[in-house]
Amino acid sequence: MDPAVLRAEMVDGLESTGKDVLQDEAVAVAMRNVPRHEFLEDDRLAYADRAYEAFGTRVLAPSTAARLLQALALEDDDTVLIVGVGIGYTAAVAAEVVGATNVHAVDISRPLVIEARQNLARAGYDGVLVDCRDGANGLPEYAPFDRILLEAATVDPPRALLEQLTADGRLVLPRGSQRQRLEAISPAGERTQFAAVSLEPLLVEGEQSGAVERNRMVREDREHAIRRAESRRGWEQDWIEWEDSIGSS
Repeated sequence: MDPAVLRAEMVDGLESTGKDVLQDEAVAVAMRNVPRHEFLEDDRLAYADRAYEAFGTRVLAPSTAARLLQALALEDDDTVLIVGVGIGYTAAVAAEVVGATNVHAVDISRPLVIEARQNLARAGYDGVLVDCRDGANGLPEYAPFDRILLEAATVDPPRALLEQLTADGRLVLPRGSQRQRLEAISPAGERTQFAAVSLEPLLVEGEQSGAVERNRMVREDREHAIRRAESRRGWEQDWIEWEDSIGSS
């Protein structure tokens, strides 16, 4: 069957009253245009609303991708960072809305970065920048971003991602561990919750597919140390300020 027909049927199904997943017109138009079959080997299964396993990661079902992208509330010319690019499909849909050169993406898995680059180029979105990075650190060289999408679950939003938002930006992530809910967070800490979702946890260096070591504690220890330093109150803060004044005299 013609892939364009399969795409139309996929989006029609997401917009139907039965699923009622997709209401954002810009995202719907983008999903009708992006050739999803260029990102998955089986043309027919590419348009089925189900998740897949590929390259050591879970490829999101179209309905899940739609929920994530709608929560971003994309606008023309927004600068976007996708954390956990996977095979590149959500980056392509975002590129349809804001323009390929406005979309940046990172993934901690080098094989996935290579796959995403190839898929995006084949589908006509080679203007999307994809780099191999620890997603929790974002992409500071190109910050700030109007929108950041974290395609992995975490209990707390990574500090670096919040710091890389514009003043009126938005970070969207699945928040929680066993039970997750899609959440949008502003730099000021305002939160909006959406539907329940189920995504893989955010990986750190050593946890990606093929890695020898697995050590989540390095980043956790660093973040806890920063939070503790910033939460000092009373005599602790007075002592620090007193030491600073002695050192500068």
